[in-house]
Amino acid sequence: MPKLKTKSGAKKRFGRTASGKVQRNYGYKRHLLTNKSKQGKRLRRGTTTLEKGDAKLVLTYMPYLRG
Repeated sequence: MPKLKTKSGAKKRFGRTASGKVQRNYGYKRHLLTNKSKQGKRLRRGTTTLEKGDAKLVLTYMPYLRG
């Protein structure tokens, strides 16, 4: 059985939590921050988990994260 390739963009952006959910970072916090509200920037700190349907799609890109 040959090795399966992971999408390199996905491995940089997603990870797995201890309970098995797919984790992601928030977007929209890199530049033009003066135009964004303080609350919006604060809410984008840290990470969040993907919804079930999105997680299923992401796991197709990452075969070794599935098992």
